[in-house]
Amino acid sequence: MTTTVSSESALPLPEFDQYAGSYADYLDDPLRGRFASDPLHFHRRKWMLIQSMLKRADMDPARSRWLDVGCGQGSLLEVAGKHFSHASGCDPSAGMLSSCASFSVRAQASPVALPYEDHSVDFVTSVCVYHHVHGEDRTLLTSEIRRVLAPGGLYCIVEHNPWNPATQIIVGRCAVDVDAELLSAPSAGRLLEASGFELLRTSYFLYLPEKLFSRFGAMESALERVPLGGQYALLGRAPA
Repeated sequence: MTTTVSSESALPLPEFDQYAGSYADYLDDPLRGRFASDPLHFHRRKWMLIQSMLKRADMDPARSRWLDVGCGQGSLLEVAGKHFSHASGCDPSAGMLSSCASFSVRAQASPVALPYEDHSVDFVTSVCVYHHVHGEDRTLLTSEIRRVLAPGGLYCIVEHNPWNPATQIIVGRCAVDVDAELLSAPSAGRLLEASGFELLRTSYFLYLPEKLFSRFGAMESALERVPLGGQYALLGRAPA
């Protein structure tokens, strides 16, 4: 598939257009680097967890249309997109989207408006998006996601865990997170439920560094209810 960027007039986030050319460099941090030498490790871990959640919720990716909201440069799409019947992404930053090469992507006219039809996808993700969205805009974005989901569709939020000290340090000194307002998992759950979603599961992950995870990955699964992982994932279901 070829990358397509919506022709709608975009109002991109200036800081992310500015960071797009050297995004990986801006994310570089000594703590983060010691945790994983391969940046794709974080995206693979997200996909492993998402895949497990979808299986528990009886959703078959091969029969599902997936939208990654705030997809950035499309790293998660590259890792997981081949598993879905259709995979697409959107982002407010046209500069970030310019790096997407394999999937259909669209620029958002604003951070809380999605350029898709009602009930047009079966599964939505937003990965490390909400900490860049503030105040009432979080409710507006969640309502937009519910609008584009098919009845009974699934929505997964992945966010940094503010209860993890290392996460706080990394986010606090990251240039692209200068506006960050971290969202706890209980707050994210209330946000989903207030928009009509049924909260199905909360899982904490990123406890173990890359080298240890390859040997002791099962340990992370055992700790998924302990609220100390570097990130967490919430899965909700839209009303049928």
